[in-house]
Amino acid sequence: MKVAVLKEMVAGEKRVAAVPPTVEKMVAAGMEVFVEAGAGLASGFADAEYGTAGAKVQASPGALLESGDVLLKVQRPSAQELDGIPERVAVVAYSLQSRGDAELTERLKRRRISALSLDLLPRIARAQGMDVLSSMANIAGYKSVLIAANALGKFFPMLMTAAGTVLPAKVFVIGAGVAGLQAVATARRLGAVLSAFDIRPAVKEQVESLGARFVAVDLAEHAEDAKGYAKEVSAETARKERELLLQELKATDACITTALVPGKRAPVLVTAQMVEAMRAGSVIVDIAAEQGGNCELTDPGKEIVHQGVTIIGPLNIPSAMAFQASQLYSRNVLNFLMHLYDRQARKISLDPADEIVKGCLIAHAGEMLQPA
Repeated sequence: MKVAVLKEMVAGEKRVAAVPPTVEKMVAAGMEVFVEAGAGLASGFADAEYGTAGAKVQASPGALLESGDVLLKVQRPSAQELDGIPERVAVVAYSLQSRGDAELTERLKRRRISALSLDLLPRIARAQGMDVLSSMANIAGYKSVLIAANALGKFFPMLMTAAGTVLPAKVFVIGAGVAGLQAVATARRLGAVLSAFDIRPAVKEQVESLGARFVAVDLAEHAEDAKGYAKEVSAETARKERELLLQELKATDACITTALVPGKRAPVLVTAQMVEAMRAGSVIVDIAAEQGGNCELTDPGKEIVHQGVTIIGPLNIPSAMAFQASQLYSRNVLNFLMHLYDRQARKISLDPADEIVKGCLIAHAGEMLQPA
């Protein structure tokens, strides 16, 4: 079986879908690996390293693929890339959901491509080693604190100086999933005073174990779905939530927002009124910006200042730490590929009865299997 790794074409994307150590494991399993020249340079991996690992570095590896082979990517392929690979190839990427892109949907169907979107992997024990969402969320949570610390005109830790005591910064994290908990842990290491909010009471213990104060709202409903993600709440609960957040934000130096509802626009939790109630010089880092943002005033990809409060909406944060982001992502991809790989037949097996395959296979044999 041939596996191709393409250079990412999306502006600002520095990650790569396979690194030399994972290529070495693919080759040892009997796969023939082709890597596009320069695919790993932006993340710190030279072509020579891929060659040493057993890959064949080519100017255009996609052209070497045959029907039934596999293409590995981070970002979903463009129309031009899809047209340049053979039909019936299996494409594995971070997210291949068409999100209303009729052209992408049509190309996947017409070229009979098997599209496997890793962001749709089920949250089950067997898939933990393939969990790209958690891998990238960890990085985003860590980096968000550094972005906040850089933008905030205050020390994070408490300092005892000859001129007197400098009080620590107060950091408030909204959303205590993987990214939020990593943000709490990182800000704590920098010496900030931490508080965190989540609509799910079940995460209280995790937040407090990291040294943060848990901010809770009284619930008359269950706010967690079957997969463990936060879900949309009633209007009354949302009202209580906004009142609680307003009081907390008044005393906050840096707020990091991480709340997402899978498959939907990020919930707006920080309103313009809340921003205007914050102290001048405060910072909001909205890492949900790619899905619309948790702050009403977030401008995705930009940094703005509103009445003295800096609001940052960074995009593709993991790419800013491309070396380790590529290492983690490629390990997830390798685990996924090995799960699908039939060593006897030397090809991947897409068993529709397999919960992992069923969860992330969005297109196959000319049909769209999941809604856009």
